[in-house]
Amino acid sequence: EDAHDPHIWFNVETWAATVGPVADRLSAADPEGREYYQANAAAYREKLLALHEEIKQSMVRIPATRRVLVTAHDAFSYFGRAYDIEVVGLKGVSSAAEFGVSDRRRVVELIVSRGVKAIFVESSMPKQSIAAVIDDCRQLGRTVVIGGELFSDAMGEEGTPEGSYIGMVRSNVDKIYSALR
Repeated sequence: EDAHDPHIWFNVETWAATVGPVADRLSAADPEGREYYQANAAAYREKLLALHEEIKQSMVRIPATRRVLVTAHDAFSYFGRAYDIEVVGLKGVSSAAEFGVSDRRRVVELIVSRGVKAIFVESSMPKQSIAAVIDDCRQLGRTVVIGGELFSDAMGEEGTPEGSYIGMVRSNVDKIYSALR
């Protein structure tokens, strides 16, 4: 609870607010490029704010009772607050944190009691912890599937759509929307 959550990029509106200060710093370091940096920053900020609205529209179409995002670690708190999704992580904010039997039991009980149908693995996390949760749910008579692999602490490969910030966020949103609706 007292750990700093560095994952601010999952609230796209907040992330858009970082564009101006970056452009200002670049402009201060390279005054001749100021016009270029400011124009690109304004255009990119517009794209980010449009993406933010797009995400809000997608998430609101998921029934409220199904808006439960279960992942291996709690990297999506900013996303949850921004887009009205309950976020449940098996581990805490740090991907290096360990999880215990009580953590697994807590998540399994939530999945079973709330009827969660899909949970998510993360590209930067071992898949075994989520596989164990799925097995535990199965033993309790609850079928839950992997809704997809989300990017949490890294983007996709360079040269792929997921290799850009906007592409990575869109990929995550598409997977969450498809699995939870």
